[in-house]
Amino acid sequence: MAPYFLRNLVPKRERRDNARPLLTVLGEITWTQWALFFSGWLAWTCDAIDFFSVSLSVTHLQDQFHQSTHAITTAITLTLLFRSVGAVVFGILSDRFGRKWPLVWNLVLVAILELGAGFVQTFKQFLALRSLFGIGMGGIWGLAAATALENLPVEARGIASGFLQEGYAVGYLIAAVINLFLVPEVGAGWRALFWTASGVSLFAAGIRVLLPESEVFLRAKEAELARGTDTTKKTKVFLRETKVMLKKHWILCIYAVLLMTGFNFLSHGSQDLYPTYLTASKNLSTHDATVATIIGNCGAIAGGVFAGWLSQYIGRRLTIIIHVLLIGAFIPLWILPSSFSGLAAGAFCIQFGVQGAWGVIPIQLAEISPPAFRATFPGVAYQVGNMVSSASAQIEATGGDNLKTTIIVNGKPKIVPDYATVQGILIGVVSAFVLFITIIGPECGLSLFLQRILSEYNINLCRTHGSHFEQNKTAFQEGAADDAVIIDDVPEIVQARESGSESGDEKHRSLEKV
Repeated sequence: MAPYFLRNLVPKRERRDNARPLLTVLGEITWTQWALFFSGWLAWTCDAIDFFSVSLSVTHLQDQFHQSTHAITTAITLTLLFRSVGAVVFGILSDRFGRKWPLVWNLVLVAILELGAGFVQTFKQFLALRSLFGIGMGGIWGLAAATALENLPVEARGIASGFLQEGYAVGYLIAAVINLFLVPEVGAGWRALFWTASGVSLFAAGIRVLLPESEVFLRAKEAELARGTDTTKKTKVFLRETKVMLKKHWILCIYAVLLMTGFNFLSHGSQDLYPTYLTASKNLSTHDATVATIIGNCGAIAGGVFAGWLSQYIGRRLTIIIHVLLIGAFIPLWILPSSFSGLAAGAFCIQFGVQGAWGVIPIQLAEISPPAFRATFPGVAYQVGNMVSSASAQIEATGGDNLKTTIIVNGKPKIVPDYATVQGILIGVVSAFVLFITIIGPECGLSLFLQRILSEYNINLCRTHGSHFEQNKTAFQEGAADDAVIIDDVPEIVQARESGSESGDEKHRSLEKV
């Protein structure tokens, strides 16, 4: 018989049979739920616009600061390194105080730092601003994902995950369009891209201010007020529950970081230096390189949304595996052509695979995370993975410095960095790693207690493919680290865990209700 992690790639039949039709579910979503999802998506889109401002401006920044490609990519590396700090700070604030105001202030901070980056005069100033920007940027993803997904019905979270994650591709696309049409037309040049990105982030903060707090947190606060819990006690509870969670789920933490390390190498390795690869190794104009980037991001959006929808039916991990295999199949098309049409087609296909796999990640991380920490845990895992992969652009730049190829420019041979071979090798190796780490990973997050008890009766608590993580306690409530449910879902099981006094017959009757 095949190992359990292989047999569990496809969700069990009962998870699929109990799900409502997607169109029915979408029709039941309220305007507030749609608005909260949009605010999370917009925040993540702004994050991408801000981040890719550097990738799209490498040539201009080289001319401005008289630095090499390798030196300019230091700014990208520093941003990625400091993102984990922001994930910890803003993730903790969100799980402790709510989704709304931590995200608002996070977006305001990003807007201020992005605005400042457009006024710098020296390369050291630019590096300092981009380092601080990494802290602001690091908090966005976890808060945006929690805001967008936890208020939606379970059956809609797969496709919503795809839409949410592809806010990243939409942001890259918007930044590319700004770089293509605005930057060449204004005297400020590359600085206009940073200033525009700052304004969009401030707009996103304003949108979030107008919307209410997450229903999950409102419900939890009402429960705590009814118990008379004061702020000091809630902070102590939060710190204690965080410690218990880390002690209990440390293996899961390591797994999530390894998973996100691979995924971040996939995305940054295929995107951060891509415009430079087209201009330096393929002799495309800056205009054509930007257009190819836009086409690639169209593929990313299509792949992410499709994969998110597909994962609701065939499973999160199997969907990821299929799209990673597509990446491997499309690498030759991505690096071998020399014409614009061939390279653009390769960009579309490779990003369909890369961001298709990525489209599952928001809901996959949310489902395997300890439910009470679904802003901190996914955000920190994501950004620590980012930190490990932060040197991807510099690895490729260094590889290009040492691996050369010859192209014909104006009828004459010219030696240029062979970024095509470097990127092909990197993405091939990383794809193999992601394939392995995905296969051995979990499919649906359940507490060990519930898994053990329910397995005795051959009962699966995941009534649909997605976990009902919105039903769990928040991080400032007693028992949060034990994944305790706060509504009448399986009350007898939770009560039995706390009292340890339930008889076997009573336990069986409780489980029959599930």
